[in-house]
Amino acid sequence: MAGGVSDFGSNLSGKIAVTAYRPFGGSKVDSTTAYIVSQRASRLFKIHLEDSTESVMKLVAVAPASLSATDAGGYGQFCVQVILSDSTVAYVEKFYNRTIHYKTAAGAAGTVKYSLGAEGSDEGAVADLGSIDVR
Repeated sequence: MAGGVSDFGSNLSGKIAVTAYRPFGGSKVDSTTAYIVSQRASRLFKIHLEDSTESVMKLVAVAPASLSATDAGGYGQFCVQVILSDSTVAYVEKFYNRTIHYKTAAGAAGTVKYSLGAEGSDEGAVADLGSIDVR
């Protein structure tokens, strides 16, 4: 998947940070170390968790408090926060071709190319790009 999420280890500076996750039937974890390992399907990803295990979970475009413990597919859920160039906080719904589809807490949706960077140094760094943290 050239330029996509699954090859980030070879050509990007960091690993895409997972903002929060909730294992199926479990409690929400606000993450400081979790990251995406690889893409398994359109919205299914293998992620590295806080306890150093790995699990396949479903990417959902919701704030951490809205992650469900009972996904219909039987998967845990996780979210990835993106900061838009106007400083709006949004959540990634889908990754594709170095672009994301996102939703904001207010319900607005859109598509934007994204950049990866360290927390605090990346927000608003490049006009018309969403900024996603790395681990």
